[in-house]
Amino acid sequence: MTARRAGFVTLLGAPNAGKSTLLNRLVGAKVSIVTPKAQTTRTRVLGIRIHGAAQVVFVDTPGIFEPRRRLERAMVRRAWRSAGDADIVVLLVDAARRAGAREAHIAASLKAGGGQSVLALNKIDLLPRERLLVRADQLYQTGAFSDVFMVSALTGSGVDDLLTHLSERMPEGPWLYPEDELSDAPLRFLAAEITREKLFLRLHDEIPYDIATETADWQEFDNGDVRIDQTVYVRRPSQRAVVLGKGGARIRAIRLAAQKDLADALHRPVHLFLTVRVREGWPEDPARFRDLGLDYDA
Repeated sequence: MTARRAGFVTLLGAPNAGKSTLLNRLVGAKVSIVTPKAQTTRTRVLGIRIHGAAQVVFVDTPGIFEPRRRLERAMVRRAWRSAGDADIVVLLVDAARRAGAREAHIAASLKAGGGQSVLALNKIDLLPRERLLVRADQLYQTGAFSDVFMVSALTGSGVDDLLTHLSERMPEGPWLYPEDELSDAPLRFLAAEITREKLFLRLHDEIPYDIATETADWQEFDNGDVRIDQTVYVRRPSQRAVVLGKGGARIRAIRLAAQKDLADALHRPVHLFLTVRVREGWPEDPARFRDLGLDYDA
């Protein structure tokens, strides 16, 4: 009988590298929200995949960037802490984006940490192979990486090879989670994240970054239906008006989109109710940091 293996793989990278999309692809289910906007992921998101005799626990992290606000500093610290706790770190790089100092800095930090990480070039369908090889060689020459993979998180190209490699490198030991579990996040949190995703997709400029979502109530009925009440917090009254939209049209569209995704995820009818409230200081509220698993004093 093949010995079981289990371990943690942290997905690290700059904002918009495609970490959440890759996590969902690796797990085979949507456990992390995805938007085109940078810094969508605010805390550690965990996804679990069994591959052969290995249980691989993937950790999606906030993007590594130059933080300005307290919340951003806490997000970046959370990402580096997850990298330090991992059995393997995968640095995901957007191959279609021009090479910059940010990836070089992350690679240097990983090398200084003493571990051998895995480099994954993402969005390979957008570049010719010659340019991909040059980009891969530039980063490989930093000495931070033991292996290089080329993937497309969107189409799945190359992802199975990456998954097999990571599974084989997991340390021997018992599985860490029940075999039917895809994430350790509570359903209330996942539901709130789905609504936040729809808010990000339908709002522009800085407003999405001033928004928080919270599941206030969850009721299950005998017929299988679920009623979910959520609160959307914004920092200013003017933002509340934007989120609501003319005659409530925007928040209605957001509610319907989130309700559909929730029904698909829960495999039963969902009745979602949203309330938009102004809470000026929510990004500085220590309780919010605790809820997200972030260090308030970062």
